[in-house]
Amino acid sequence: MNAVLSIIMLAAGALVVGAYLLWRKGAPLKQPLLMLLLAVIAVVNVLIWTLPGSSGEAPLDQVQQITGE
Repeated sequence: MNAVLSIIMLAAGALVVGAYLLWRKGAPLKQPLLMLLLAVIAVVNVLIWTLPGSSGEAPLDQVQQITGE
């Protein structure tokens, strides 16, 4: 699961860089903004999985305990 979260973060970074390059190229503003929105959603999703909740455990830790990883 850690590899998946790492790939998501790399993809989010690539989306930000791609949005900047697309914006500099002169593309319609809607496309880079949607790319940035997707990057923000991906980062928030990773944060949801990794930040601890009220019980003090992150959802990722709980899943790893259940699956025995």
